[in-house]
Amino acid sequence: MAAKKVYVLGGYQTDFSLNWAREGKEIFDILKDSVVGALEATKIDPNDIEVAHIGNFIGELGSRQGQLGGLFASIHPAFSGVPASRHEAACASGSIAILSAMTDIESGRYDLACVAGVEQLRNVPGDQAADYLGVACWTGREAIDATYPWPYLFDRLIDVYDERYGIKYEHLAQIAKTNFNNAKRNPNAQTRNWQFNERSFLEDDEHNHVIEGRVRRQDCGQVTDGGVAIFLASEEYAKKYASERGLQFENIPYVKGWGHKTAPMLLDDKIKLSEHKEYIFPHVRKTIEEMFVRASMSGVENVDAIETHDCFSITEYMAIDHFGITAPGENWKAIESGDISFNGRIPINPSGGLIGLGHPVGATGVRMVLDAYKQVTGTAGDYQIEGAKNVATLNVGGSTTTTVSFIVGV
Repeated sequence: MAAKKVYVLGGYQTDFSLNWAREGKEIFDILKDSVVGALEATKIDPNDIEVAHIGNFIGELGSRQGQLGGLFASIHPAFSGVPASRHEAACASGSIAILSAMTDIESGRYDLACVAGVEQLRNVPGDQAADYLGVACWTGREAIDATYPWPYLFDRLIDVYDERYGIKYEHLAQIAKTNFNNAKRNPNAQTRNWQFNERSFLEDDEHNHVIEGRVRRQDCGQVTDGGVAIFLASEEYAKKYASERGLQFENIPYVKGWGHKTAPMLLDDKIKLSEHKEYIFPHVRKTIEEMFVRASMSGVENVDAIETHDCFSITEYMAIDHFGITAPGENWKAIESGDISFNGRIPINPSGGLIGLGHPVGATGVRMVLDAYKQVTGTAGDYQIEGAKNVATLNVGGSTTTTVSFIVGV
C-alpha cells in the first residue's frame, strides 16, 4: 500500500547573520520568530495546527534550555494543548523532526503539522561552541586529543578519499568558493557580505589557515544562530488550502521520496564497513537510493538541484559520488566541469549551503526542505534555479551516523 502524500505548504527562515544574544534574545525568540514568520508567509490560521515537531541538537548546552515543546506552546494562545515534541540527531535533528511529522500525517492522525528547527550557539565563545558540538562524537572514544573534534574527524575522511582514490585540495577549495559565491545571492546568508582575496582559497596559512590536518578555515560550515519553520499537510488539507487561496492544487509541492539510515557511532567503524566497497559510506548511498526508489525516479538525473550537508567541503565532495553525479572517487570531475556550479547540470547548494548560508544545527534539515520548496515553486529569488521541479536534500548527523534524504517536487 502506497504511503499517503505529504505536502509542503511553505515556511520561513530567520536571517542567519543575526547574533540573537547581542540583542538580548534567547532561543525562544528564535523559535517564535520562525513560527510566526511561517504563519505570516503561508497565511495559515494558528488554530489549524494540530501537531508540532521541533529539531534541536544542544539546547541544554548552548541555551541551557530543554523542553522545547513547551516553548512552542508559548508562542501563540492557539498552541496551548497542541502536542509537541523535540527531536535530536545531531546535525540531522531537523530532518528527523520532518520524518516524524510525515508519519503523523501519513497515519491519518493529523492533517497539518508545524515543523521547526532551532539552534543558538553564538552566545558562547567559539571554542566552547566547538566543545558542545563535539558531544555528537562518541564521548571519550574518538577525537580525544583533538582541539576541534569535527574538523579532526572529517580530516580523516579526506585521508580515506586520498588513500582510495587520490584527492587534491584545490577541488575542496573550489567547493567552498562556489558556496560562498552562491551565498551572496541569498538575503538570509550569514556570509553574504564577507570579503575574500585571491589567496583565501589556497593552501595559505595566513589567508586560509589550518584548523585540523588538511581542513582549513574556508572549508568549514559556520557556527550559526537561526530558526526555520515549515508546514506539512495531508492531501485533504492541502486541497482546502489551495482552494481557499485560489491556487492550483497540482502546483503545491510534496515530499516525493525519502531515505533514512543510522550507522555505527564511530567514524572508524563506518570506514571499516566500507573496506573493499565502491562507496566510502555505503549507508549514505543506500539512503539516497531508497529516496529515489520511493520517488519512482531512476537517479540523480531526475533532480534539478541538490541541497547537501557541507559541514565541511569534504562532505559535499562525498555527496557528489554518493548521489551518483560521478562514479565513486571521480568527484573532482563534477567540480572541474562546473556540473555542480550554480549554472551547472546539477547545481549543489544554490542557497550557499552550510559553508555560505550557515549551519544552525537543529534547523539545517528543515532549512534544506524549505529551500527545496522555494526552488520548485519559483520563489527562491536571486538564487532561483531556472525551471526547477524536483530538488533533493542530504542531511547528515555526526560522521554520517544519521543520514536523511528528501526529494521535494511538484
